[in-house]
Amino acid sequence: MLLRAKAAQATTSAGKAGDVNCILIWTRGGTSHHDTLDPKPAAPAEVRGEFGVIDTPLPSVKFSDQMPKFAKHLRHFTVMRNLNPLVGSHGAADAAMMSGKKFNPAIGYPCFGSVVAKEFGYRQNLPPFVQIGSDVDRRFGGGMPGYLGLAYNAFELPGDPSSKNFTVRDVTLSAGMSKERIDRRRQALHSIDRLQRELSQRPDVLEAMDDHYHHAFDMITAPATQKAFDLSLESPQTREAYGQTNLGQSCLLARRLIEAGTRFVTVSSGNWDTHQQNFKNLRTLLPPLDQAFPALILDLEQRGLLDRTLVVWMTDFGRTPNINSSAGRDHWSTASTLCMAGAGTPPGQVLGATDDIGGRVVEDECYPMDVAATLYMKLGIPLDTIHHTADGRPMRLNEGTPIRALMG
Repeated sequence: MLLRAKAAQATTSAGKAGDVNCILIWTRGGTSHHDTLDPKPAAPAEVRGEFGVIDTPLPSVKFSDQMPKFAKHLRHFTVMRNLNPLVGSHGAADAAMMSGKKFNPAIGYPCFGSVVAKEFGYRQNLPPFVQIGSDVDRRFGGGMPGYLGLAYNAFELPGDPSSKNFTVRDVTLSAGMSKERIDRRRQALHSIDRLQRELSQRPDVLEAMDDHYHHAFDMITAPATQKAFDLSLESPQTREAYGQTNLGQSCLLARRLIEAGTRFVTVSSGNWDTHQQNFKNLRTLLPPLDQAFPALILDLEQRGLLDRTLVVWMTDFGRTPNINSSAGRDHWSTASTLCMAGAGTPPGQVLGATDDIGGRVVEDECYPMDVAATLYMKLGIPLDTIHHTADGRPMRLNEGTPIRALMG
């Protein structure tokens, strides 16, 4: 009863169930918390590293000097310095962070986007769950629908949206493929599916597939769908604001998809596993993130979309306090950072703290299950929601505790 009351309260503050969308920015590999939003300028050189620090609008709060736009716009979002990711292994971390469930080799848990697709379904003709880029480690079910089944998988957009030749496969009609030809294929498929249904012992599965095919055809033929994926319709000024980079244009595309009806978009970015040349690599990796994340929040706010769009940046895990012999940082499972904005999230906060070397959380420790609980409540999904596996086993959605400071 208490969880239901909390869920109702969260839905009231963030919007009605199904009205709130989410953009998740996933930097795959484990982005260093030391060298971004939790620097330790007073630590020894082997911990402090090569980067300096920069002031933020909050007294005594400093970020890495590689994050000037994050520092400038901190009043628009909240930073967690109190996240204990619990897992320090690739793949297992993707699965845990994207579901709020500890990796279990016996069962695959659904990621956030798949749960949203299951709970709320299609809006307009766009898939409810889209993943931009292929930088999610799926070896252990990260970013996957798990026991919910493939019908709730992400519609994946590979490629680089900043490229002039970027196209969306399975959406743009091939040369010579007319709408009439699509209609004929639709009719033929309907006849085949009807025959299969008569022979099948699982009509519910076939009905689900019918719905999937119906939406697939609608997506291919709807003019609004074509426009949603067309970044050329944005002004040059807007495209520049996000940055003419893969990550920047992916974030812009995510905003367009949310506007057009998609409910959950994962923007994936790779190459953050900096065991070697951590500082050299971050000098290339961080500027696109530093530009794109604040630009996305400011753009959503200007368009009146931030109140009903949750924006989250997170990564696999943190990285070691000590710099290794290859000028890199290795995996670290007990401390990391996360950023959140929108959907009623109080902005301008830095939550919690790590110790003097960024090795462990020493104030208000939170875990992936708590992040998941917060996200689900903001999206209007009760934490005691029950789904079922293919063999009928009931599965409770979440066992975490919503992070009060993020709920508003």
